[in-house]
Amino acid sequence: MAEIIYTTEVTKLGESVGEFLEQGMLITFKDNAPQELAEFCILHSENNLRQDITVGDTLTIGEESYQITAVGEAVNKNLSSLGHITLRFDGSTEADLPGTLCLENKKINEIHVGDKIKIER
Repeated sequence: MAEIIYTTEVTKLGESVGEFLEQGMLITFKDNAPQELAEFCILHSENNLRQDITVGDTLTIGEESYQITAVGEAVNKNLSSLGHITLRFDGSTEADLPGTLCLENKKINEIHVGDKIKIER
């Protein structure tokens, strides 16, 4: 049985989220994001990180799951304090920025308000 490490729900999608999706990238932020950032982000409600994320964990958005391939050094801290990380669906084994979580390179389904985001081990 998988252990849930993190869970939240999408509450709002910024106007520019689609442009980032086309580049294989998503940015998350708790729903108190500054206005100038909110338009680029998937905003979410809760922010419950129970354990540090590690390579090999699985991130699920809605019905689609992605293997985690790299964890930037600031991901766990940023996620628990701000709910803010960058998701890159490029299969990299090394995060290019401290706040980046890299995932397997596969198509990202459309994101909807109400979708659950979770990380499991």
